[in-house]
Amino acid sequence: MSLKPSLNEIQKLAKDKHIENKKYFDKLKKKAPKNLDYVMQELHDAEFKRTDCLKCANCCKTTGPLFTSADIERISKHLKQKPQQFIDQYLRIDEDKDYVLQSVPCTFLDAENYCMIYDVRPKACREFPHTDRKKFQQISDLTLKNVAICPAAYNIVEEMKKKLPL
Repeated sequence: MSLKPSLNEIQKLAKDKHIENKKYFDKLKKKAPKNLDYVMQELHDAEFKRTDCLKCANCCKTTGPLFTSADIERISKHLKQKPQQFIDQYLRIDEDKDYVLQSVPCTFLDAENYCMIYDVRPKACREFPHTDRKKFQQISDLTLKNVAICPAAYNIVEEMKKKLPL
């Protein structure tokens, strides 16, 4: 099963849809349908039944998650390191004063697109692309970025516009 849209198409498609999507999300923020969370959960579940993230891993290759202090504690313990060792070896502080990876692609992504710390991965990775987030309308800026990274997020937003025309 190949990815639709493909990775070499996704940035162009997302760019072409950006204005349309932004207008849609602006309307969504003003007046979210009552059933939004329910519909998003349905669309998210349906998309991830047919999407194999291992064929893509574009999120791991092109962006880095934010690491919470709980993430740092959990991962450093798993790696048998002190939290500060883990921070020094893998992380940096970004312009928002958050801990992020020193570089992408992610250090913990292997050649087959498997995560080497999958069971203890950061919360941001577990929740990506956040299309099943409650009060989904509150993360529209993040979603606009994610449709250019994640074919599944792109498809979910396209389906969402059909299912919930505003």
